[in-house]
Amino acid sequence: MSQSTADDTQAPEATSPPEPGDAAPTGRGARQPKGAGATRLEEEGDVAADYLEELLDIVDLDGDIDIDIENGRASVAIVADAGGTPALRTLVGGDGEVLEALQELTRLAVQAQTGDRTRLLLDVAGFRAEKRTSLVALAGEVVARVRASGTDEKLEPMPAFERKVVHDAVAAAGLESESEGEEPRRRVVVLAPAAAAPDA
Repeated sequence: MSQSTADDTQAPEATSPPEPGDAAPTGRGARQPKGAGATRLEEEGDVAADYLEELLDIVDLDGDIDIDIENGRASVAIVADAGGTPALRTLVGGDGEVLEALQELTRLAVQAQTGDRTRLLLDVAGFRAEKRTSLVALAGEVVARVRASGTDEKLEPMPAFERKVVHDAVAAAGLESESEGEEPRRRVVVLAPAAAAPDA
């Protein structure tokens, strides 16, 4: 397994994910801090990568960990070649529910080490990237229907990440949208031009 930095150590015998703040398993040194020049988001990415490396060792999965900064937040992706992608999908779940839980655990690990809350975004096996593409296409279809009908349209409930993608795509198409409802049933409503509030 590698992380834009590869690591091929054997999986430890532990059977549960690492708790936030746990030390690196025996046989592998922790990543060295980047020093005073490292930004807060870079630090978040490094901490998350360390945590995820331990997790991959525990569950005996291979993957590369890519760290990036996009839209003002740290972004970490676990990727694999075509042969390893199906195995990584176990960390995604049927519709991303495992990925959402893993993202929350990773955020807790980062918060435990840095002392700050984080909006870090985690992707596994390209799931979010594929989802973003399909959501942008969906938003385009809904925008076209709303323009043609002149009525608002409610989408199915979706997680915060997916709602953000839809809101951004709707805005890029020149319409407005809003979220309504409570988690986990919160959904996007695409507003018809006449219904869009001028100051929303």
